[in-house]
Amino acid sequence: MTDPLSKRRLKLWVRLLGVTRSAESELREFLRVNHDTTLPRFDVMAALWRRRDGISMTELSRMLLVSNGNATAVVDRLEKDGLVQRTPSQTDRRTIFVSLTSEGVAAFDRYALEHEAEVNRIFGGLTEQDLDQLTDILKRARGAT
Repeated sequence: MTDPLSKRRLKLWVRLLGVTRSAESELREFLRVNHDTTLPRFDVMAALWRRRDGISMTELSRMLLVSNGNATAVVDRLEKDGLVQRTPSQTDRRTIFVSLTSEGVAAFDRYALEHEAEVNRIFGGLTEQDLDQLTDILKRARGAT
């Protein structure tokens, strides 16, 4: 017997993908036009901003759910621009830590304020109750997987 909600779940999945892709596209364009940067660069900087003491490249890759190669390529460009620095581990020469430079912190602080404003613009049509309900529903859905 077929689950009567199966088709509705598929429609929900397509709608979630559409909303996510649309918002991501708008954020990518916003960062490109306003800051000449990319969403992956923003994501790396956000992760490093949260961990001010620095983190290993492996941990950074895990946090961002990307390959070590992808993280390395983004960090290479950020380092070239003076926004991050690499520091060898004192205890394991195979481990490299990465952290924001003072210029990187200042740049991310600017990006983050404007990023938040852009997210608020994108989702500005949602009420506080909408946000609470949607957050609760998505938490339950995530718990079901």
